[in-house]
Amino acid sequence: MTSLAVYVGWDPREVDAYNVCVHSIRKNSSIDLDVRALKLADLRKDGLYDRETETRDGRLWDAISEAPMATEFAITRFFAPLLADRDSIESDWVLFCDCDFLWTGDVAELVAELDPTKAVMCVKHNHAPVESTKMDGQLQLLYARKNWSSMMVFNRNHPSNKKLTVELLNSVPGRDLHRFCWLEDDEIGGVSKDWNWLEGHSPKTGDVPRVIHYTRGGPWMEGWEDVDYGDLWLRALEETRSTV
Repeated sequence: MTSLAVYVGWDPREVDAYNVCVHSIRKNSSIDLDVRALKLADLRKDGLYDRETETRDGRLWDAISEAPMATEFAITRFFAPLLADRDSIESDWVLFCDCDFLWTGDVAELVAELDPTKAVMCVKHNHAPVESTKMDGQLQLLYARKNWSSMMVFNRNHPSNKKLTVELLNSVPGRDLHRFCWLEDDEIGGVSKDWNWLEGHSPKTGDVPRVIHYTRGGPWMEGWEDVDYGDLWLRALEETRSTV
């Protein structure tokens, strides 16, 4: 592998979170990374994303799903393999993660866990949050395989991922994509749970998780300054600002 393609979800409300995520994965990586922002506006401009969205009660809303979108990358994440193909990125695997991630481990160790017989690899959470809202007042929706798609690694050589066409991605409800509707169950592989450790939900083990996911809200949001490992995120933020 010459480099690993990495797409990080972008939302204009979470620029600091995006910058920290990108800084932390690069800082801790022992392999070359091709990291790119996954922006909804860019996909629309390029004619790839034509799902109807609107704003209802101050929230983004996906018309096909008839459901709110907590972030602009709620659906765009599933375009990552298509974008890697379009941009001729030399990487057998394509990693996507939400921007509210802090990487403390070496992504090369995640790559070492990847199974080339699987179409997608992820942490297989059993996540049923009790909160009705998250982050900046966004609704906490329940759906099958919740948070599996917040960090996933696509196998570009697996034939089943060819089903992720522009037509499919623009026509099915988001909840179906988030449960990996284009795959059979045995085509989804699992990786170690601390590659997507959910703050406020995942149990602590005494060791700092290799990836901390501030899924409820993080230190860049008012009222979420004191979450677990929030000090590590704030330290990383200072590092990003000192390198500008």
